[in-house]
Amino acid sequence: MLIKHDFEVPVDVDKVWEFCQNIPQVAACLPGASLTDEIAPDQYTGNVGIRLGPVQMQFAGQAAVTERDHANRTIVVDASGADEKGRGQAALGLTARLVPTATGTRVEVEQDLQLSGAAAQYGRGMISDVSAVMMRDFATNMQTRIDAYDRGVSPDQIQTKSAGGFGIAIAAAWIALKRVGRRFFLPYEPNRI
Repeated sequence: MLIKHDFEVPVDVDKVWEFCQNIPQVAACLPGASLTDEIAPDQYTGNVGIRLGPVQMQFAGQAAVTERDHANRTIVVDASGADEKGRGQAALGLTARLVPTATGTRVEVEQDLQLSGAAAQYGRGMISDVSAVMMRDFATNMQTRIDAYDRGVSPDQIQTKSAGGFGIAIAAAWIALKRVGRRFFLPYEPNRI
């Protein structure tokens, strides 16, 4: 399934691009994610914990930066992993583009996500909502980390938002409720399907 998100940070595009070259620091911005080892240049092992409905899953796997386009400020990452309890697998192709704006940088993220097992049981809407919450928190954490670097704070001292699986699930449920509410309260249009 293809999921697209974008967000803005009020930071110059060159500074955001420089930050994006440090993959461990980028991974630290994603709630529930941690890198455990760099097995080769631009190849990592790590974990991602996520809650989809009542199911809490912990994926362990590998991620690799497969492309860096400095001229167009684009980075491509391929990742795959399996739930530690054997309940499913995930594969992700992620492309992030940085676009300069009048007030900073727009980050455009395109995710090609393939799920199997328990995670695949949940609808596209729920998975998109969970992804939206994670991207929102990622954007906040990225801003916090870049600001801290500007102040000379070491990476070990930076505190970022770390929503647990339950917090992400609640925020995703709220997004879903708002989406249903918009459909319910839209004015009646006879020809609308």
